[in-house]
Amino acid sequence: MRLDKFLKVSRLIKRRTVANQASDNGRVLINGKVSKPSAKVSVGDVIEITFGDNVSKIKVLEISEHVGKDAAKNMYEIL
Repeated sequence: MRLDKFLKVSRLIKRRTVANQASDNGRVLINGKVSKPSAKVSVGDVIEITFGDNVSKIKVLEISEHVGKDAAKNMYEIL
């Protein structure tokens, strides 16, 4: 699954365009590497998202195209 779509589906970032902008600006890392919005996300990847001074580390647990609001929290684990 694409990085920008995963961030939106998992509800880590509210909109896909915002996820695209964050990735383009180098604020999203996959396994320690700056990633483009089209980067492939796999189960087990560690994603780091920087919002200002706040850095969130997330481990991908599952990937699904369509997820309800309650099930979205099961897609990742906060490290």
